[in-house]
Amino acid sequence: MKYTCLWLMTMLFFHVDAQMATNLTGGPMVGYAATRESVVWVQTSGKADVKMKYWPKDFPSKANETSKVETKASHGFTAHLTATDLEPGTTYLYEIIINNKEIKARNEQQFKTLPIWKWRTDAPDFKFIAGSCFYINEEKYDRPGKGYGGEYDILGAMYKDKPDFMVWLGDNTYLREADWDSRSGVYHRYTHTRQVGELTPLLANTHHYAIWDDHDYGPNDSDRTYYGKQWTLDAFKDFWANPTYGAGDTEGITGAFSWSDADFFLMDNRWYRSPQSPSGQIMGEKQLQWLIDALRSSSARFKFVCIGGQILSTFAGFENYANYAVERRKLLDAIDQYKVEGVVFLTGDRHHSEISKWTGPSGIEVYDLTASPITSSASPHPEEPNENRVSGSMIGERNYAMIEVTGKGKKRSARISLRNKMGVELYSYELK
Repeated sequence: MKYTCLWLMTMLFFHVDAQMATNLTGGPMVGYAATRESVVWVQTSGKADVKMKYWPKDFPSKANETSKVETKASHGFTAHLTATDLEPGTTYLYEIIINNKEIKARNEQQFKTLPIWKWRTDAPDFKFIAGSCFYINEEKYDRPGKGYGGEYDILGAMYKDKPDFMVWLGDNTYLREADWDSRSGVYHRYTHTRQVGELTPLLANTHHYAIWDDHDYGPNDSDRTYYGKQWTLDAFKDFWANPTYGAGDTEGITGAFSWSDADFFLMDNRWYRSPQSPSGQIMGEKQLQWLIDALRSSSARFKFVCIGGQILSTFAGFENYANYAVERRKLLDAIDQYKVEGVVFLTGDRHHSEISKWTGPSGIEVYDLTASPITSSASPHPEEPNENRVSGSMIGERNYAMIEVTGKGKKRSARISLRNKMGVELYSYELK
C-alpha cells in the first residue's frame, strides 16, 4: 500500500509538472517579416515541445505547421517558430501548439509577409510605431518609493493604431542591481517584463524589431567594460526575433531589414562603447564603417538608422553622441560627403521626445526623431541647448511615435506623429 501511494504521488507530480509546462507565459510575439518567411516567438513555463499552426487568412483549409522546437531552461524556455514557404503579401492567422495541445487565443492572431512590388507597382504605403524606455514595475526588486513605471494602458493605444510593425529603440526592459550580476537575473527580468497583460495584443499581431540601450544591455550608462554582456546578448537573441545579429563582421546586435522602399539599420551603441570622451567611440570602427557603406549602398527613399541615444542634439550631456565628438563628426561628414539623402535617426533614451534637424554643408538634410518614454517616468528637458531642435517638438510625457510613409513615385513623405497614452496626437511633422 505504501509503495502504491508513493507511485500515485509520483505520477501526480509528473502530471502536474507536465501541465505546468504547457502554459504560455510569454507572447506570442510576431518577429521579423520577409517575403516568404516570418517568425513567432513564445515562452513556456517549463520544458515543452512547441510548434505553430498557420494558414492564409482567406484560406483556412491550407493550414501548415512549423517544425517542433523544444524549449529549454538555458534559453529561458523561449522558442522561435519559423514559418517558411509562405506566399508574398499575404496575411496569415496562427495558433500555438504546446505538447500537442492547441493554445486557443481570445482573438485572431496574425502575421503577414512582404509583398513583391519592385518593377510592378509603386512602393506600398506603410506605417510603424517606435518608442523606448519600457519599465514594468516589480516592487520586490525595484528601488523603494513610487514605481518608476506606469500607465501601461498606452500599450492598448499603440495596438489600436494597427501599425505594420514596431521598432523598440532600447531600454526595452530595465535591468536592476538584482538582475545584471547574474545570467539568471537577466533572464528573470526579461521574463517579468514580457508578462504584463496589456502588452499581449500588441505582441501577438504586430511585427517587432529591436535594438538595445544601457538598461537592457547592463547597468546604467554601461559600456564595453560590462562583464556580463554575453549574458545580455544571449537574452536579447532569445527574447527578440530580429532577422540577424551582427553585421559587417561585428559582434553584438547590429542588423538591418527593409520594408517597402525604406531601409532600417539596427545599431549597437553599447558593445564597443568606450568610456566617455570626445575622442572615444560608441559604434566602434568596424560597425561605423559598415553603417557608412550601407547608407551609401542603399537606394531606399528613407534610411532609418535606429540607435539608442541621440545623434543630432548638440547638447554634450547625459549620453548624447555630442560627447563623442570625433566619431559623430566622422559619421555626419560621410553622410554629407557622399550626399546620402533620406537619413532619419530613430533614437530613444532621454525620457522625452523631440525632433532634431541638421543641414550639412552640401545641403543634405538629416533628421533625428527621439521617441521616449513608453512606460518609464518622463522627464522633459526644454532648457537643453540643442541647436538642432525643431521648435515646439519636445514632448515631456509618456508617448510613442507613429510614422506613416505614403505617396507615389518620388512624392513619398514620412509623417511623424507623437502620441500620448490615449493615442491622441500631441505633435506632428512631415518629412518630404
